[in-house]
Amino acid sequence: MSGLRDKSVGIFCCLVLLVVSFTSLYLRYVVSLVPADSLLVASEVTSEENLSINLDDTLNFRARQEVETRTSWQAPIIWEGMFDPKLYDQKHIQKKSSVALTVFAVGRYLDAYLKTFLTSAEQYFMLGLQVTYYVFTDQPDKVPHLDLGPQRSLKVIQVEKHSRWQDISMMRMKTISDTIESEIRHRCNYVFCLDVDQEFKGRFGSEALGDSVAQLHAWYYKAQKQSFTYDRNPKSKAFMESGDYYYHAALFGGLCEHVKNLADHCFLGIMEDKLNDVEALWHDESHLNKYFWLHKPTRLLSPEYCWDQVISDNRDINVTRLIWAPKHYDTLRTK
Repeated sequence: MSGLRDKSVGIFCCLVLLVVSFTSLYLRYVVSLVPADSLLVASEVTSEENLSINLDDTLNFRARQEVETRTSWQAPIIWEGMFDPKLYDQKHIQKKSSVALTVFAVGRYLDAYLKTFLTSAEQYFMLGLQVTYYVFTDQPDKVPHLDLGPQRSLKVIQVEKHSRWQDISMMRMKTISDTIESEIRHRCNYVFCLDVDQEFKGRFGSEALGDSVAQLHAWYYKAQKQSFTYDRNPKSKAFMESGDYYYHAALFGGLCEHVKNLADHCFLGIMEDKLNDVEALWHDESHLNKYFWLHKPTRLLSPEYCWDQVISDNRDINVTRLIWAPKHYDTLRTK
């Protein structure tokens, strides 16, 4: 009797093994019919899901109750505490975001500021991303040599030194536009244009990237609108009666096409003013404010991203990311 039971158990086990083997072979056959590129491993699924995230949906607009964190047209104003830096960096690294940083170091400004600007940028600007520095100068041989980090490069472009500092400031818009068209757009997604007389002091990362990026002026971000120093001359193309904010021309950026549009608008306005023997109150900054009034920026950077330490009321500034260097206009500027 026990022998019959053992035989039955043996037959049952054989049947189970046969079913398992047949199922395994069948599944292998089915998988072989599926194209290999349609099979995703778990890590790839996670990566794809991360790429599909709209990072601005993760912003915590209530994190900074004491300051304005969103414009009337729903553009974010980026402050410390609103964003997850690791999340932003991870996504932009996966997207292979690349950034051009343009800076003009003409005349005495090169000796006074350029090395500090570049050295500090290497410590804090868009770490983890591909960055190309574009240094525009009238003295290419005096640009300091730096040991750049991985994915970082520097290109020096010679420009003319104008006799007046105002013209140097205004003519940079044409140079930026031309360089975006000829070079930058072929190798970078984003462009940031900064003044050289500044120093990075803290993280200036991928949370600052956007389609069209404007910088709130540190001296005016809490001021009444009637005190904004827009150009009030109706003869100038920069003329404004009112506006939303006062933006600082020491820092602006965005996607290549948007920055080129801004630079072209400012340059054309400047040239038309010259034909009419007019000069805007704050030169290219006046024209930049007019542009952002007509074409709203999609991202605003808080004064943390460009702060003047002379300002005594710094209660809103949790992190200084970029600071104004001491100004020595009496010795640096030509008349």
